[in-house]
Amino acid sequence: MKDFFKNVLATVVGIIVFTLIVGIIGVMSIVGMVASTSATTNVADNSVLVLDLDGIMEERGDGDVVSSLMNGGSSALGLDEILNAIRKAKESDKIKGIYIEAGMFSPDSPASVQALRKALVDFKKSGKWIVAYGDQYLQSTYYLASVADKVWINPSGMIDWHGLGATPYYLKDALAKFGVQVQLAKVGSYKSAPETYTANEMSEPNREQITQYITGIWQTYLTDIAESRKINKDSLNAYADRLLAFENPQNYIKYKMVDKLLYADEVKAEVKKLLELKDDQEISQVGIAEMQTVKEKTQKGDEIAVYYAYGDIVDTPAQGIGMGDGHQIVGNTVAKDLLKLADDDDVKAVVLRVNSGGGSAYASEQIWRAVKLLKAKKPVVVSMGGMAASGGYYISCESNWIVAEPTTLTGSIGIFGMFPDFSGLLTQKLGVKFDEVKTNRNAAFGTMARPFNEEEMSYLNNYIQRGYELFRQRVADGRKQSTEAIEKVAQGHVWLGQDALKIKLVDQLGGLDEAVKKAAELAKMKEYHTSNYPGKVDIMDQILHATESAKGNYLDAQMRSMLGDYYEPFMLIKNINKQNAIQARIPYRLNIH
Repeated sequence: MKDFFKNVLATVVGIIVFTLIVGIIGVMSIVGMVASTSATTNVADNSVLVLDLDGIMEERGDGDVVSSLMNGGSSALGLDEILNAIRKAKESDKIKGIYIEAGMFSPDSPASVQALRKALVDFKKSGKWIVAYGDQYLQSTYYLASVADKVWINPSGMIDWHGLGATPYYLKDALAKFGVQVQLAKVGSYKSAPETYTANEMSEPNREQITQYITGIWQTYLTDIAESRKINKDSLNAYADRLLAFENPQNYIKYKMVDKLLYADEVKAEVKKLLELKDDQEISQVGIAEMQTVKEKTQKGDEIAVYYAYGDIVDTPAQGIGMGDGHQIVGNTVAKDLLKLADDDDVKAVVLRVNSGGGSAYASEQIWRAVKLLKAKKPVVVSMGGMAASGGYYISCESNWIVAEPTTLTGSIGIFGMFPDFSGLLTQKLGVKFDEVKTNRNAAFGTMARPFNEEEMSYLNNYIQRGYELFRQRVADGRKQSTEAIEKVAQGHVWLGQDALKIKLVDQLGGLDEAVKKAAELAKMKEYHTSNYPGKVDIMDQILHATESAKGNYLDAQMRSMLGDYYEPFMLIKNINKQNAIQARIPYRLNIH
């Protein structure tokens, strides 16, 4: 018995010691992260900016310390942070070039990749060099790397070059196996988001618009790569047709896709030559995160506020498992923020950076109203990111000026309401029985006992039609066009930015920098600086408020990673009762590959 208690005591002590050690390591990690984000980085002479293109790239880096710690120290790349790093590297006399390390890079959209590539092209105007290396290049990564002066690849590497395809999937029959169907009310022949749940194949209007925009994106890839690598576009198409990834890497040199085959250990010697270093000298490197803390020049002039609005447009914030990835445009919150900027005398103009496929029509209307009130006091310019479609376009259309990337997905002026009917699951699969007593003809409207009848669906269709007409009117007023003119380009049609310019849904092609310049022009500002809104959560606040919601967001991210393309449609069904009945959004997952 004495030995038993000894062993139990030893086990307890061991657990306590282990917990203390893990706690100390955790505290040290947190302290280290806090210190690293607060310290100013001093860049050494003759340095190289390393762009490690591996992992997910989102619109904005949120600096989520808790999620980073829970995910092994890694976090999503922010497009804003990468662009900021490239800009600072261009301006720094100490940084001589950029080294692109190609990995499993997953950008949120072709437009974000295009914005990043444009920044690299601009960097080269400084006379500095860019080189790229990878064991394998995914299609979007090669598009970025092609801007480099030298593109290198491992002798056993591959370039995944195959063209663009879209493979929508449909859940109608899958849901039917469980006795579930989705009743639909929509306006817009091109409004294809509900097809995932109500059809078994692509509608012809949807096939038309998908063909149009993936062809436009592919032509952009071809044009830019052909110019940088001096390769004929027809040749690039021919390489894609025969799946370049499976060819001998020696052919990549013959095709001018790369400049040299190198092993990883040989790359360092090539970079040293560019820096004119001796073999025994070390390469001074600086990363994307470190560049964020490089001291900027003193800000001068008046302030232009850049307000980031990205993610699903929702009525109320959603947290926890299966409730979204944390990036949301909450209608009332964004409206209040914009009205605060309207009343801030230090802010002379606002750039609304939109990257959203839409969501709640009600929340979109509230933000539209806030933009209108803001516009009455100071210029508002919209900068469209990867998507500014449906609800994303709704919140943009009232601005003074709209700037979009050529490959931005925008438009999609149309709305719908989806109403899942679980009566088949309950009555046929589970054997649940219902009875009914009512005082009026439609008193049982919305019952789970049966689907909507014809009269009820007529009410819903009229409701959706009124929502569409309001959306269309908002666009007509904002774009100073007739409703008849808008109707011709509406009906839920998704447009590329370059095509939206031709039909006057946007005013200019370009990125965030062009939008800021236009805002300064409209506000008649000669000297100005930008400030980003909403402010990022302080690291200590993140740590102090690392509650169950933080764990939920982490677990949600893991579910998203495992389910992939199937995450969003299933989560929509799960959370359908938490969303506004009227939805203004494009397909939940475009599934372009």
